[in-house]
Amino acid sequence: MSGFAAYILGAIVLAIGLGIGAHLLGVPPVWIGVGALVILGAGIMSAAAKTKRRGSAGQS
Repeated sequence: MSGFAAYILGAIVLAIGLGIGAHLLGVPPVWIGVGALVILGAGIMSAAAKTKRRGSAGQS
């Protein structure tokens, strides 16, 4: 499994876990969805930043 896939999988598991916890606390579903999108977006940005190739800037 690549590093990028591991980051994405971790973000998905985190979003699901927090979504279930928010549901149990009575948070409205629309806010659970917003929170899940924010977590997944942050996970994708973090994965892209951590797994980019070093020294490839400006090369085609």
